[in-house]
Amino acid sequence: MANSSCVTEFFLLGFSSLGDLQLVLFVIFLCLYLIILSGNITIISVIRLDHSLHTPMYFFLCVLSTSETFYTIVILPKMLINLLSVLRTLSFVSCASQMYFFLGFAVTNSLLLGVMGYDRYAAICQPLHYPILMSWRVCRQLAATCIVTGFLISLLGTSLVFSLPFCGSNRVNHYFCDISPVIRLACAETYINELVIFIGGVLVLVVPLICICISYGFIASAILKISSAEGKRKAFSTCASHLIVVIVHYGCASFVYLRPSAKYTSGKDRLVTVTYTVITPLLNPMVYSLRNKDVQLAIRKMLGKTGFSAL
Repeated sequence: MANSSCVTEFFLLGFSSLGDLQLVLFVIFLCLYLIILSGNITIISVIRLDHSLHTPMYFFLCVLSTSETFYTIVILPKMLINLLSVLRTLSFVSCASQMYFFLGFAVTNSLLLGVMGYDRYAAICQPLHYPILMSWRVCRQLAATCIVTGFLISLLGTSLVFSLPFCGSNRVNHYFCDISPVIRLACAETYINELVIFIGGVLVLVVPLICICISYGFIASAILKISSAEGKRKAFSTCASHLIVVIVHYGCASFVYLRPSAKYTSGKDRLVTVTYTVITPLLNPMVYSLRNKDVQLAIRKMLGKTGFSAL
Protein backbone atom coordinates (compact mmCIF):
# COMPACT_ATOMS: atom_id res chain seq x y z
CA MET A 1 0.00 0.00 0.00
CA ALA A 2 2.83 2.40 0.82
CA ASN A 3 4.34 2.05 -2.68
CA SER A 4 1.25 3.61 -4.29
CA SER A 5 1.37 6.59 -1.95
CA CYS A 6 3.51 9.72 -1.90
CA VAL A 7 3.09 9.99 1.89
CA THR A 8 5.49 7.73 3.80
CA GLU A 9 4.82 9.10 7.28
CA PHE A 10 2.19 11.08 9.17
CA PHE A 11 2.66 13.99 11.55
CA LEU A 12 0.31 13.92 14.56
CA LEU A 13 -0.67 17.46 15.55
CA GLY A 14 -2.20 16.23 18.82
CA PHE A 15 -2.43 18.99 21.41
CA SER A 16 0.33 21.15 19.89
CA SER A 17 -1.99 24.17 19.75
CA LEU A 18 -2.05 24.26 23.58
CA GLY A 19 1.64 25.18 23.86
CA ASP A 20 3.02 25.00 27.41
CA LEU A 21 -0.21 23.42 28.69
CA GLN A 22 0.98 20.18 27.11
CA LEU A 23 3.26 19.59 30.11
CA VAL A 24 0.24 19.80 32.41
CA LEU A 25 -1.66 17.42 30.12
CA PHE A 26 1.30 15.04 30.19
CA VAL A 27 1.18 14.83 34.00
CA ILE A 28 -2.63 14.40 34.01
CA PHE A 29 -2.69 11.73 31.28
CA LEU A 30 0.30 9.89 32.78
CA CYS A 31 -1.50 9.65 36.14
CA LEU A 32 -4.71 8.50 34.42
CA TYR A 33 -2.78 5.95 32.36
CA LEU A 34 -1.16 4.46 35.46
CA ILE A 35 -4.54 4.33 37.22
CA ILE A 36 -6.11 2.61 34.18
CA LEU A 37 -3.33 0.00 34.06
CA SER A 38 -3.34 -0.66 37.81
CA GLY A 39 -7.16 -0.70 37.99
CA ASN A 40 -7.69 -3.10 35.11
CA ILE A 41 -4.80 -5.35 36.14
CA THR A 42 -6.27 -5.48 39.66
CA ILE A 43 -9.70 -6.46 38.28
CA ILE A 44 -8.13 -9.17 36.08
CA SER A 45 -5.99 -10.53 38.93
CA VAL A 46 -8.82 -10.56 41.48
CA ILE A 47 -11.22 -12.36 39.12
CA ARG A 48 -8.61 -14.97 38.19
CA LEU A 49 -7.49 -15.60 41.80
CA ASP A 50 -10.85 -15.54 43.64
CA HIS A 51 -12.91 -18.66 42.87
CA SER A 52 -16.12 -16.99 44.05
CA LEU A 53 -15.84 -14.68 41.03
CA HIS A 54 -15.56 -17.53 38.53
CA THR A 55 -18.99 -16.80 37.03
CA PRO A 56 -19.96 -15.73 33.49
CA MET A 57 -20.49 -12.08 34.49
CA TYR A 58 -16.98 -11.75 35.92
CA PHE A 59 -15.48 -13.83 33.11
CA PHE A 60 -16.73 -11.25 30.59
CA LEU A 61 -15.60 -8.41 32.87
CA CYS A 62 -12.11 -9.98 32.94
CA VAL A 63 -12.05 -10.20 29.12
CA LEU A 64 -13.31 -6.59 28.87
CA SER A 65 -10.61 -5.35 31.27
CA THR A 66 -7.93 -7.22 29.30
CA SER A 67 -9.16 -5.71 26.04
CA GLU A 68 -9.32 -2.20 27.51
CA THR A 69 -5.79 -2.54 28.91
CA PHE A 70 -4.38 -3.26 25.43
CA TYR A 71 -6.73 -0.64 23.96
CA THR A 72 -5.10 2.09 26.05
CA ILE A 73 -1.58 0.72 25.42
CA VAL A 74 -2.15 1.23 21.68
CA ILE A 75 -2.95 4.95 22.13
CA LEU A 76 -1.69 6.50 25.36
CA PRO A 77 2.10 5.79 25.40
CA LYS A 78 2.56 7.42 21.98
CA MET A 79 0.30 10.32 23.02
CA LEU A 80 2.39 10.87 26.17
CA ILE A 81 5.63 10.85 24.16
CA ASN A 82 4.17 13.35 21.68
CA LEU A 83 3.18 15.73 24.48
CA LEU A 84 6.88 16.12 25.32
CA SER A 85 8.31 15.84 21.82
CA VAL A 86 8.48 18.06 18.75
CA LEU A 87 9.03 15.01 16.52
CA ARG A 88 5.49 13.57 16.34
CA THR A 89 5.74 11.43 13.25
CA LEU A 90 4.43 7.92 12.62
CA SER A 91 5.44 5.86 9.59
CA PHE A 92 2.71 4.86 7.13
CA VAL A 93 2.77 1.26 8.41
CA SER A 94 2.84 2.34 12.08
CA CYS A 95 -0.17 4.60 11.56
CA ALA A 96 -2.09 1.78 9.85
CA SER A 97 -1.09 -0.64 12.64
CA GLN A 98 -2.21 1.77 15.35
CA MET A 99 -5.59 2.24 13.65
CA TYR A 100 -6.00 -1.52 13.18
CA PHE A 101 -5.33 -2.44 16.81
CA PHE A 102 -7.27 0.54 18.19
CA LEU A 103 -10.35 -0.32 16.12
CA GLY A 104 -9.94 -4.03 16.86
CA PHE A 105 -10.01 -3.57 20.63
CA ALA A 106 -12.69 -0.83 20.41
CA VAL A 107 -15.05 -3.06 18.39
CA THR A 108 -14.30 -5.99 20.70
CA ASN A 109 -15.27 -3.84 23.71
CA SER A 110 -18.50 -2.78 22.02
CA LEU A 111 -19.48 -6.38 21.26
CA LEU A 112 -18.48 -7.56 24.75
CA LEU A 113 -20.76 -4.96 26.34
CA GLY A 114 -23.61 -6.33 24.22
CA VAL A 115 -22.84 -9.89 25.36
CA MET A 116 -22.68 -8.72 29.00
CA GLY A 117 -26.17 -7.24 28.57
CA TYR A 118 -27.43 -10.61 27.34
CA ASP A 119 -25.72 -12.31 30.30
CA ARG A 120 -27.63 -10.06 32.74
CA TYR A 121 -30.89 -10.82 30.90
CA ALA A 122 -30.25 -14.58 31.14
CA ALA A 123 -29.33 -14.36 34.85
CA ILE A 124 -32.37 -12.28 35.90
CA CYS A 125 -35.07 -13.32 33.42
CA GLN A 126 -34.09 -16.98 32.83
CA PRO A 127 -32.53 -18.08 36.14
CA LEU A 128 -33.50 -21.76 35.76
CA HIS A 129 -31.98 -22.00 32.28
CA TYR A 130 -28.99 -19.77 33.08
CA PRO A 131 -26.46 -22.61 33.65
CA ILE A 132 -27.27 -23.93 30.15
CA LEU A 133 -27.62 -20.56 28.38
CA MET A 134 -24.33 -19.31 29.81
CA SER A 135 -22.25 -22.45 30.23
CA TRP A 136 -18.48 -22.06 30.21
CA ARG A 137 -18.36 -23.43 26.68
CA VAL A 138 -20.89 -20.82 25.51
CA CYS A 139 -19.03 -18.04 27.38
CA ARG A 140 -15.72 -18.90 25.73
CA GLN A 141 -17.37 -19.10 22.31
CA LEU A 142 -19.05 -15.70 22.79
CA ALA A 143 -15.79 -14.07 23.96
CA ALA A 144 -13.83 -15.58 21.05
CA THR A 145 -16.53 -14.45 18.59
CA CYS A 146 -16.33 -10.87 19.92
CA ILE A 147 -12.53 -10.79 19.54
CA VAL A 148 -12.39 -12.39 16.08
CA THR A 149 -15.29 -10.28 14.76
CA GLY A 150 -13.75 -7.13 16.24
CA PHE A 151 -10.43 -7.60 14.45
CA LEU A 152 -12.03 -8.69 11.16
CA ILE A 153 -14.14 -5.51 11.12
CA SER A 154 -11.04 -3.52 12.07
CA LEU A 155 -9.11 -5.10 9.19
CA LEU A 156 -11.87 -4.05 6.77
CA GLY A 157 -12.02 -0.48 8.12
CA THR A 158 -8.24 -0.01 8.15
CA SER A 159 -7.91 -1.44 4.62
CA LEU A 160 -10.61 0.93 3.33
CA VAL A 161 -8.67 3.90 4.72
CA PHE A 162 -5.11 2.95 3.75
CA SER A 163 -5.99 1.61 0.29
CA LEU A 164 -6.59 5.26 -0.66
CA PRO A 165 -3.77 7.35 -2.15
CA PHE A 166 -2.15 9.94 0.16
CA CYS A 167 -0.25 12.49 -1.88
CA GLY A 168 -0.90 15.82 -0.14
CA SER A 169 -0.65 16.91 3.48
CA ASN A 170 0.50 14.37 6.05
CA ARG A 171 -0.60 16.40 9.10
CA VAL A 172 -3.15 14.38 11.11
CA ASN A 173 -5.21 16.77 13.22
CA HIS A 174 -5.52 14.33 16.11
CA TYR A 175 -3.38 12.63 18.77
CA PHE A 176 -3.56 9.20 17.11
CA CYS A 177 -4.40 7.70 13.72
CA ASP A 178 -8.19 7.65 13.86
CA ILE A 179 -10.41 7.10 10.81
CA SER A 180 -11.87 10.58 10.22
CA PRO A 181 -8.73 12.74 10.51
CA VAL A 182 -6.67 10.30 8.38
CA ILE A 183 -9.21 9.68 5.62
CA ARG A 184 -9.60 13.46 5.17
CA LEU A 185 -5.96 13.54 3.96
CA ALA A 186 -6.62 11.17 1.05
CA CYS A 187 -6.32 12.74 -2.40
CA ALA A 188 -9.08 10.64 -3.99
CA GLU A 189 -12.85 10.31 -3.77
CA THR A 190 -13.64 8.72 -0.39
CA TYR A 191 -17.46 8.51 -0.55
CA ILE A 192 -17.73 4.72 -1.07
CA ASN A 193 -15.05 3.97 1.52
CA GLU A 194 -16.73 6.23 4.08
CA LEU A 195 -20.14 4.73 3.33
CA VAL A 196 -18.88 1.19 3.97
CA ILE A 197 -17.12 2.35 7.17
CA PHE A 198 -20.32 4.13 8.29
CA ILE A 199 -22.41 0.98 7.72
CA GLY A 200 -19.83 -0.99 9.71
CA GLY A 201 -20.06 1.59 12.50
CA VAL A 202 -23.84 1.26 12.58
CA LEU A 203 -23.60 -2.53 12.83
CA VAL A 204 -20.93 -2.38 15.54
CA LEU A 205 -22.58 0.32 17.67
CA VAL A 206 -26.32 0.33 16.99
CA VAL A 207 -26.98 -3.42 16.80
CA PRO A 208 -25.36 -4.28 20.18
CA LEU A 209 -27.00 -1.20 21.72
CA ILE A 210 -30.44 -2.32 20.49
CA CYS A 211 -29.79 -5.78 21.95
CA ILE A 212 -28.78 -4.18 25.26
CA CYS A 213 -31.93 -2.01 25.30
CA ILE A 214 -34.15 -5.03 24.58
CA SER A 215 -32.36 -7.04 27.29
CA TYR A 216 -32.83 -4.27 29.84
CA GLY A 217 -36.49 -3.90 28.84
CA PHE A 218 -37.05 -7.53 29.86
CA ILE A 219 -34.86 -7.04 32.94
CA ALA A 220 -36.85 -3.97 34.08
CA SER A 221 -40.09 -5.91 33.63
CA ALA A 222 -38.71 -8.82 35.68
CA ILE A 223 -37.39 -6.53 38.44
CA LEU A 224 -40.77 -4.81 38.78
CA LYS A 225 -42.38 -8.20 39.44
CA ILE A 226 -40.07 -8.85 42.42
CA SER A 227 -42.08 -8.26 45.59
CA SER A 228 -39.32 -7.40 48.09
CA ALA A 229 -37.49 -4.07 47.98
CA GLU A 230 -34.21 -5.85 48.86
CA GLY A 231 -34.66 -8.22 45.91
CA LYS A 232 -35.26 -5.31 43.55
CA ARG A 233 -32.22 -3.45 44.87
CA LYS A 234 -29.96 -6.49 44.50
CA ALA A 235 -31.17 -7.21 40.95
CA PHE A 236 -30.73 -3.59 39.89
CA SER A 237 -27.26 -3.28 41.48
CA THR A 238 -25.92 -6.12 39.30
CA CYS A 239 -26.93 -4.12 36.20
CA ALA A 240 -26.14 -0.54 37.24
CA SER A 241 -22.36 -0.79 36.71
CA HIS A 242 -22.82 -2.24 33.24
CA LEU A 243 -25.35 0.45 32.32
CA ILE A 244 -23.00 3.30 33.32
CA VAL A 245 -20.17 1.92 31.15
CA VAL A 246 -22.60 1.30 28.25
CA ILE A 247 -23.95 4.88 28.29
CA VAL A 248 -20.47 6.46 28.25
CA HIS A 249 -18.97 4.05 25.69
CA TYR A 250 -21.81 4.01 23.15
CA GLY A 251 -22.64 7.71 23.62
CA CYS A 252 -19.12 8.95 22.85
CA ALA A 253 -18.36 6.39 20.14
CA SER A 254 -21.66 7.13 18.34
CA PHE A 255 -20.95 10.88 18.40
CA VAL A 256 -17.61 10.41 16.63
CA TYR A 257 -18.20 7.48 14.28
CA LEU A 258 -21.85 7.63 13.22
CA ARG A 259 -21.40 10.63 10.92
CA PRO A 260 -19.40 11.54 7.80
CA SER A 261 -15.76 12.64 8.18
CA ALA A 262 -16.75 16.00 6.66
CA LYS A 263 -18.52 16.72 9.96
CA TYR A 264 -15.26 16.16 11.88
CA THR A 265 -14.32 19.14 14.05
CA SER A 266 -10.90 18.68 15.59
CA GLY A 267 -11.36 20.42 18.94
CA LYS A 268 -14.71 18.96 19.94
CA ASP A 269 -13.89 15.50 18.55
CA ARG A 270 -10.57 15.35 20.39
CA LEU A 271 -12.39 16.11 23.65
CA VAL A 272 -14.97 13.36 23.03
CA THR A 273 -12.25 10.94 21.89
CA VAL A 274 -10.35 11.54 25.13
CA THR A 275 -13.53 10.45 26.93
CA TYR A 276 -13.69 7.03 25.32
CA THR A 277 -9.93 6.42 25.02
CA VAL A 278 -9.11 7.52 28.59
CA ILE A 279 -12.24 8.01 30.72
CA THR A 280 -14.11 4.83 29.71
CA PRO A 281 -11.16 2.47 30.43
CA LEU A 282 -10.71 4.39 33.70
CA LEU A 283 -14.43 4.20 34.48
CA ASN A 284 -14.68 0.45 33.99
CA PRO A 285 -12.51 -0.75 36.95
CA MET A 286 -13.65 2.15 39.17
CA VAL A 287 -17.36 1.51 38.60
CA TYR A 288 -17.10 -2.26 38.97
CA SER A 289 -14.89 -2.07 42.06
CA LEU A 290 -16.65 0.81 43.83
CA ARG A 291 -20.22 -0.39 43.18
CA ASN A 292 -19.70 -4.15 43.39
CA LYS A 293 -19.52 -5.70 46.85
CA ASP A 294 -18.26 -9.06 45.53
CA VAL A 295 -15.26 -7.40 43.86
CA GLN A 296 -14.62 -5.22 46.93
CA LEU A 297 -14.60 -8.32 49.17
CA ALA A 298 -12.30 -10.19 46.78
CA ILE A 299 -9.86 -7.23 46.69
CA ARG A 300 -9.81 -7.09 50.50
CA LYS A 301 -9.15 -10.84 50.64
CA MET A 302 -6.31 -10.53 48.12
CA LEU A 303 -4.78 -7.60 50.02
CA GLY A 304 -5.09 -9.57 53.24
CA LYS A 305 -3.19 -12.52 51.74
CA THR A 306 -0.38 -10.27 50.47
CA GLY A 307 -0.10 -8.49 53.80
CA PHE A 308 -1.04 -5.01 52.52
CA SER A 309 -4.01 -4.84 54.87
CA ALA A 310 -1.61 -4.56 57.81
CA LEU A 311 0.12 -1.47 56.36
